[in-house]
Amino acid sequence: MQVIRYSNLGLIDYKTAWDFQKKYFAELIDAKQNKPDSSFIYNRLLFCEHNPVYTLGRHGDINNLLFSKEQINAMGADFFEIERGGDITYHGPGQITGYTLWDLDSLGMGIKRYIEGLEESIISFLADYNLQGSRIKEASGVWLDAGKPGRERKICAVGVKASHNVTMHGFALNVNTDLAWFQKIVPCGIMDKGVTSLEKETGIKHNFEEIKQQLVEHIAKTFNFEVVEEKIVLNNSVLQQ
Repeated sequence: MQVIRYSNLGLIDYKTAWDFQKKYFAELIDAKQNKPDSSFIYNRLLFCEHNPVYTLGRHGDINNLLFSKEQINAMGADFFEIERGGDITYHGPGQITGYTLWDLDSLGMGIKRYIEGLEESIISFLADYNLQGSRIKEASGVWLDAGKPGRERKICAVGVKASHNVTMHGFALNVNTDLAWFQKIVPCGIMDKGVTSLEKETGIKHNFEEIKQQLVEHIAKTFNFEVVEEKIVLNNSVLQQ
């Protein structure tokens, strides 16, 4: 059974988390290529929340940001163009953003199984709330009422970067998210589908920390991981244990 080190970072600045990801991603690749016997580089799963921020993937269309960057900043949100796949999305309070800094070869999987596993984890989590999550052919992530025109709505976005079979970025699950922020973009560049949250679907505001633990358990079960929890702090993008 493979081991994943899980850390709950709480509310953290997006750029701090992004800078750490880039640094650790490079270290994973370096260890894989040049230090095959390295024992100090771990596969990590990081959960956090961000203050309002919009991110545009490397193949995204800036026109899917419906306001200027200056207007977005005035509304209290940041904007970054980043290296993950996909188009534009929103991160903010009440949303679990999961970052997967994984060497897939060491975990015995390819990129297809990795993405499918992330989606399967979310789908099994949603089943705990009697919600039927599904995939749709033309878009990544997890959806409700998939295949029902006019009713399809995304509850979890998936967007990753992979190089040398090492990954960064991951997923964003809307739990108690303020969905009004999505009205300022064309989410994931898809015009005819909606966005939702666990709170909206169940009519209940959920205990965020309990949801995180529940989701970690589903990820561990889906991938057959042993999860070791580790308390870390990112100080200026530097990991402190």
